[in-house]
Amino acid sequence: MENSKPKLKLAVYWASACGGCCVSVLDVHEKLFDVVAAADLVFWPIALDIKYRDVEDMPDKHIDVTLFNGAVRNSENEHMAKLLRQKSKILVAYGSCSHLGGIPGLANFSTKGELFRRIYSESESTVNPDNIVPLPEYEVKEGILTIPEFYNDVRSLAQVTDVDYFIPGCPPQTERLLEVFTAIVSGAELPPKGSVIGADTKTQCDECIRKKTENKRIKKFYRPWEIEDDGITCFMEQGVICMGPATRAGCGYRCIKGNAPCRGCYGPPDRVTDPGAKMMSAVAGIIDEKEPEEISRVLVDLVDPAGLFYRFSLPVSLIRRKLVC
Repeated sequence: MENSKPKLKLAVYWASACGGCCVSVLDVHEKLFDVVAAADLVFWPIALDIKYRDVEDMPDKHIDVTLFNGAVRNSENEHMAKLLRQKSKILVAYGSCSHLGGIPGLANFSTKGELFRRIYSESESTVNPDNIVPLPEYEVKEGILTIPEFYNDVRSLAQVTDVDYFIPGCPPQTERLLEVFTAIVSGAELPPKGSVIGADTKTQCDECIRKKTENKRIKKFYRPWEIEDDGITCFMEQGVICMGPATRAGCGYRCIKGNAPCRGCYGPPDRVTDPGAKMMSAVAGIIDEKEPEEISRVLVDLVDPAGLFYRFSLPVSLIRRKLVC
């Protein structure tokens, strides 16, 4: 009897993230049987009782594919990023947090000290009269207790180790994951190392079917709940910020189909260096005012532009973090 093709060894790791990327792996539904038929899960902490030391004992390049989701927030995340790089043939930055820094990366608008003060001393629900904060090491009579070190900066996976491919999204679309997995299983020729896969090179605006005019002009910005969306017209032309001009296509513009503006989770297309700068340019091009004071009046309605334009990408942007003087 002819030997069957050996199964791939697959790993999934959850660093600093919400868990949605791990759920998206399960969202393949009945296709999960195809995945299980082609691959053995050798490491997935939320689903399998496998310890870090088991991974450390694996031979180098033992794992065929690792889906690493989540940003690098602490020393544990960094250790596992470098360890899984060593043990994996293909390391994939899976999802916005791993790809770009994601929502956790918004913490770079603050310092570690500011975050600790807010969380452990100043929040409305905190009772901590002694101002106790976590320490990487603490000595008790039984010995020294250790926890991961909390870093000042949130980083993307590629900022701490070498990455083969990037699958964007918050979370990535399940269909794209299956396409990539099928390509690897079938032995199909993969894109060049460093490519963003499971996505497109166009922008969301290129793909979106909402009606647009050539010379759109607005005099006021609105938050989505402040207007009644007509379901037809471009969000930007209704005065609602949509990240479509600075965001890679490939998700099927699902948020927009659900009558919500694009959030930017697929990251910038190849030709856009910085999504925030691109959005500032897009906003500047549609304000129907010429005098500086009138432009300032319009911009007052643009709530939290830094958090909005860099919602998923601050750690890999040109500004990267809040400057400490």
